Amino acid sequence: MSDLIQTVLIYALPVIFAITLHEAAHGYAAQRLGDNTAAMLGRVTLNPLPHIDPLGTILLPLLLYFSTSGAFLFGYAKPVPVRFDLLRHPKRDMVWVALAGPASNLVQALLWGVLLYVLAGSGLTERFFLEMCKAGMLTNVVMFAFNLFPLPRLDGGRILVGLLPWRQAVLVSRVEPWGFFIVMALVLTGLISAWWMQPLMGLTFDFLKLTLSPLAALLR
Repeated sequence: MSDLIQTVLIYALPVIFAITLHEAAHGYAAQRLGDNTAAMLGRVTLNPLPHIDPLGTILLPLLLYFSTSGAFLFGYAKPVPVRFDLLRHPKRDMVWVALAGPASNLVQALLWGVLLYVLAGSGLTERFFLEMCKAGMLTNVVMFAFNLFPLPRLDGGRILVGLLPWRQAVLVSRVEPWGFFIVMALVLTGLISAWWMQPLMGLTFDFLKLTLSPLAALLR
């Protein structure tokens, strides 16, 4: 139990940052492209409170984490409202709005990696802070990969709809009402992990390692 609590404390800050910046990025991109809905509702903010869903962000992840001893974890934040019809070029701009969230997670993973190398290079041996940096990288890589899965209502599904020709885009968008249940089924069966998450996360970590290699060499 003490190990589980320590893990929760290590992951708390990275998870809050990952969720907050992900949702704020969607709202900011929409605002820049013509839709002020999220901004008017106070969702383009670094304050985590407007983005937190009490059930999906706090209760459900904690319940799953402690009940499965950390073997299974799932959660969600309040989705940022976007009026795609208000975007200047709705179909094209939908792609940029959807990409903004995962892109923010990739940048955060990189920044946590920079902090990890800097702390380790400075001779810091405090495990808590080093583990928090690793947790920050892992959390954001997981969010980056998961949200790019090409199924509405995930960001990857909206990107796919924006890139497809109109007829095919309409067909794919009709899946959205059942998207959550399909994704949950794929998660529980392990298919999304084996066929999507693990390969994409591996590529992402390789990219981060390559990007951070000059800093690692400099700090040796």
